[in-house]
Amino acid sequence: MTVEFQVQGVRVSELVRRYGTPLFVYDGTVLRDRFHGLRDRLHPAMEIFYSLKANPNISVCALLHSFGARAEVSSLVELTTALRAGVPPQQVIFLGPGKSRQELAACLDAGIHAVVCESIPEVALVDELARERGVKAPVALRVNPRFAVKRSGLAMGGRPRQFGIDEEELFGQTDLVKRFPDVDLMGVQVYMGTRILHEAVIVENTTRILDLAERLSAALNLDLRMVDVGGGLGVSYFDGESDLDARVLTDGLNPVIEDFTARHPGTRLIMELGRYLTAEAGTYVMGVRYTKTSMGERFAVADGGTHHHMAAVGIGSFVKRNFPMAVLNRLDEPATEEWSVTGPLCTPGDTIGRKVPLPPVRPGDLIGVHRSGAYGPTASPGLFLSHGYPAEVLVHEGRCHLVRERDRPEDLLQRQRLYDPTAHDEADVPH
Repeated sequence: MTVEFQVQGVRVSELVRRYGTPLFVYDGTVLRDRFHGLRDRLHPAMEIFYSLKANPNISVCALLHSFGARAEVSSLVELTTALRAGVPPQQVIFLGPGKSRQELAACLDAGIHAVVCESIPEVALVDELARERGVKAPVALRVNPRFAVKRSGLAMGGRPRQFGIDEEELFGQTDLVKRFPDVDLMGVQVYMGTRILHEAVIVENTTRILDLAERLSAALNLDLRMVDVGGGLGVSYFDGESDLDARVLTDGLNPVIEDFTARHPGTRLIMELGRYLTAEAGTYVMGVRYTKTSMGERFAVADGGTHHHMAAVGIGSFVKRNFPMAVLNRLDEPATEEWSVTGPLCTPGDTIGRKVPLPPVRPGDLIGVHRSGAYGPTASPGLFLSHGYPAEVLVHEGRCHLVRERDRPEDLLQRQRLYDPTAHDEADVPH
């Protein structure tokens, strides 16, 4: 009997029959287990904020919030998503290096917990907007520290970056609180890097960030009511990598947190998690349209590819390695051949897996890319060749929920306007 991939007892062939391919499928049980696997071991003073950038689907956000996650957002749409998903404003923080005036105004109007400012001019703009509204704007300062992250997939601090304010600059801004009277400088945020797979590195980073926050608080006379230690907890994708051990990680982190909270019992501690919570829960399912051999290399040409899953080809990485992949409708067959799995785009870059060990592939097979719950459609060029974005399905408690409809041609064309050379609309004439 052929063994099929299943999500909570729902066979992949049934999912494809109902929703078509390509398709992202999210397993709600895995989302729950990932969240509680860390939450139940982590010191209760450290709150987990879900980073919507990893997967901004409103249902994924709502489900994680139902487990206890708060929300970290970086755009107006992400802010709106979190609020509509049921996350209270006081459980939301907003960060990002290039916030617009509209976004900052929306944060103040919504009454979120903190705007994380990444430059002094941004603090000045928040101060202006707060004064216009007659409110005191809660602001945390993102710091680019002197120390650098070790063994990270992508460093985001400790070197020249668009992120945050350099540590040396901030320590020289001793009049910051007085200069911006309509800003409540109440916290510090540091985000060092992503895809960290070593527990000791996360513990060391957290220790150093908490120490930096204390020193900044003393130097700038900040009322330290929030410290966001970032996160960067990684997920293993490739051969030779291992997932973080939540027990080992929390055994190292919890004493550090306990020591800090003993000195600062009123300070809210935040950890941002995105990929760590969602990656394992997702599978990207593609249908094989054609198979061919070119100069001795086998190709499976599928209906999905890098336009939906750019992360699988190594975005942000210098080494291009394959995500875990399988023929989902024949899991029991041994991988006896190597196949390059490609998509429908007119570019050789549309290769989602190169020389992947698979069983003999046939047209009509379903190829799955596992660990695809983070940085899928929204980190990919979905409009390449006007294919649009795929459907997304959440399976929770054994039931399937369509949580994003597949783009149709009319969806992609409805916002375009056909130029008529015979029309003369005075409103379009520049003055």
